[in-house]
Amino acid sequence: MNIALAAHDKRKHLMQNLCIAYQPILKQHTLHATATTARQIEEVTDLSITKYLPGLLGGLQQIASMIVSNEIDMVILFHEPEDRAVNSWFVQLINLCDQQNIPIATNIASAEMLLLGIDAGLLNWRGLHKKTQGDTV
Repeated sequence: MNIALAAHDKRKHLMQNLCIAYQPILKQHTLHATATTARQIEEVTDLSITKYLPGLLGGLQQIASMIVSNEIDMVILFHEPEDRAVNSWFVQLINLCDQQNIPIATNIASAEMLLLGIDAGLLNWRGLHKKTQGDTV
């Protein structure tokens, strides 16, 4: 599965901790992340991550494009709700995931549930959904 990761500056440490804890699961998937988030995850894990531009310099838009193209299967997006300047891009990503039926986690609890679900095979429906979407496009 293709998993996108992005975190607001104030939440990057939380993303690092999540990736440390769930490294064995994440290692089995293809990871995509905004530049700084990817770099900080790679500093504390041995995960391989496809890096995009920094979030507000185009990285969030690159991930959004992949979501619209149905190239992402799950998103973990830790944002800072109180930072309104940054928050609009995060809200747009959340809306795109809702439109495309892509599971998204916006906090540690939901991220853990999705990662455990992937590990248990509970999100295998994404492969079928992608094939169905491909047939209709």
